[in-house]
Amino acid sequence: MRAIENLQILDCTLRDGGYYTNWDFSKDLVEEYCRSMEELPIDYVEIGYRSTPLNGYLGEYFYCPDYVMEALKKAMPSKKLVIILDEKNIRVEHLDSLLTSCIPYISMVRMAIDPANFERAITLAKAVKTMGFEVAFNVMYMSSWKNDPSFLDMLNGLDDTIDYFYMVDSYGGIMPQEVDEIIELVKSKTNVTLGFHGHNNLEMALANTLMAIEGGCAMVDATITGMGRGAGNLRTELLLTYLDSKNIRKIKFTPLSRVVGAFESLKIRYGWGTNLPYMFSGAFSLPQKQVMEWVGMNRYPIGSILNALNNQKDSLEDNMKLPVLSLKETFDSAVILGGGKSALNHNVAIKKLVEEKNNFCIIHAGARNVSTYIDIENKQYYALAGFESEKLLKTLGDVAKLEKKTCVYPPFPRNMGTIIPDEVKRVSVELEAIDFTGASKDSPMTLSFQIALDLGVKNIYLAGFDGYDTTIDQIQFVLAQENQNILNDALKSKQLKIIAITPTKYKKVKTTSIYSII
Repeated sequence: MRAIENLQILDCTLRDGGYYTNWDFSKDLVEEYCRSMEELPIDYVEIGYRSTPLNGYLGEYFYCPDYVMEALKKAMPSKKLVIILDEKNIRVEHLDSLLTSCIPYISMVRMAIDPANFERAITLAKAVKTMGFEVAFNVMYMSSWKNDPSFLDMLNGLDDTIDYFYMVDSYGGIMPQEVDEIIELVKSKTNVTLGFHGHNNLEMALANTLMAIEGGCAMVDATITGMGRGAGNLRTELLLTYLDSKNIRKIKFTPLSRVVGAFESLKIRYGWGTNLPYMFSGAFSLPQKQVMEWVGMNRYPIGSILNALNNQKDSLEDNMKLPVLSLKETFDSAVILGGGKSALNHNVAIKKLVEEKNNFCIIHAGARNVSTYIDIENKQYYALAGFESEKLLKTLGDVAKLEKKTCVYPPFPRNMGTIIPDEVKRVSVELEAIDFTGASKDSPMTLSFQIALDLGVKNIYLAGFDGYDTTIDQIQFVLAQENQNILNDALKSKQLKIIAITPTKYKKVKTTSIYSII
């Protein structure tokens, strides 16, 4: 590979890695990162987003308040700092409040752009340029450009507005030859300096980046340990090591090893990097955002995720229709059993409650505690989503134990498609609709409340919904919020009277002791 003397390297760990940490990083980690960046041959450091307020919690490096920019500039005085704007959320009228205070600290403003919004982005870029920043376009979905390259015609006349035109392999599925072809296509439209941002779904980020450099890209992106959205990015340490071996960049391995070690510890917790679903999504240019959510929630097995992606590829809503839950059988009361330890610890009392009262059923929100209650004569329903059916079989061992039990799945079509073991299919039904909440359509808690509503239940006793401790990770936090929102919506139902009979950290629900009612 011919060396490019003026090659610029941009590290975007804090920005792209924020998709895993919700843009929060510990102070110690950021300090180590800054020390290492200052010692390494990195030219630009992208520190995060600047954004107008969006719904939900997004952390420090999504908004990059002034004190953050000031501190990072002090820690990395020799580096050009970068922030990125998500064009879909930003308009010209937002720029004064977003960018004026950035001027002392930020050298370049990048803009994440959907090709469909290219014309609108030009207007925004011209306004950013007048504020004195370098401007870079990060144009997404590179693998689909050859299908409709018409937006590239609008590059004509923008040489004085755009400093870098970045080609972004959003799906991580492009191949080196395609990189070369697309570079030639872009070069035929503009003289703007080119950049490349590769994702690593098919583990081609290094090869594609080297091809981009060979083709004339003067700036490329990387992140420490490849930390980034979905399958992640080209690893900074890999790129620097390669360039060092070719005498293009000389590096100090001590600071590099320090920062890699710090982020490897974080990787153990969040587990970024490619896997079979990310490989599939990259190969067929399917959105990574949804795959990241499915993998991160740990609700679905790899097989279910691949099934869902295959359905998307083939434009199928779902691959299986089940009978709808029969409404002929109704009940006055139900115990909904969650997966918490209290459903196990207080099982003797809960069984007495169910067995001694009339017209009572049990609804399991998942499969965790089914074996404890398997022998109760009362009608039992299993609310199953994701890989709960596989858990159910593993827990029960003997499929004969499913006799007189009903497995209930979300309404057709299901986001993940449907994978149900044959042994379970014969006792499986689906809900006709979920109409009491919009918080989630495939949470076991959602399914349980909808089953109760459909069966005419008036009194619900919650057991095993212990909630989460204060020291929880991001996935647990999301699940806790989801469950609370579902519970809030169920509490609004005029049909249902809901009482927790075991200890719970969920709010708003009335709690009484199981021992006071048996």
